[in-house]
Amino acid sequence: MTGKEFEKLVGEAVDTIPQEFLKKLNNVAIVVADEPTLQQRVKLRLRHGMSLFGLYEGVSLLRRGAGYTGALPDKITIFKRPMEYFARDNNDLKEIVKHTVWHEIAHHFGMSESQVRASEAKRREKTAS
Repeated sequence: MTGKEFEKLVGEAVDTIPQEFLKKLNNVAIVVADEPTLQQRVKLRLRHGMSLFGLYEGVSLLRRGAGYTGALPDKITIFKRPMEYFARDNNDLKEIVKHTVWHEIAHHFGMSESQVRASEAKRREKTAS
């Protein structure tokens, strides 16, 4: 898949986020990269062979105080190559991208990793029933 096609998938995934949440995205950029940088891998202590689909870097909305002004945008990075490697086909890739975008946006709103995973489990249960 070309970079432009992948960026389109990411844009489509963002479009699935309910408007009530999209309106509250504040000072955040969503970008695409092929893979995590060496600095990101070191920061996250990713060992060789470990994959990362997305990364939120910034100050969540819950942690921003009155002094939060003039800050550079938070950044959500969606990593193309790891997703392509794990996806069975283009439909699976589309779902992985959608899931990852939702996951990283949840971090922007202040959810911890365990909270995001619990929320995802509940959403899967609802879809399965």
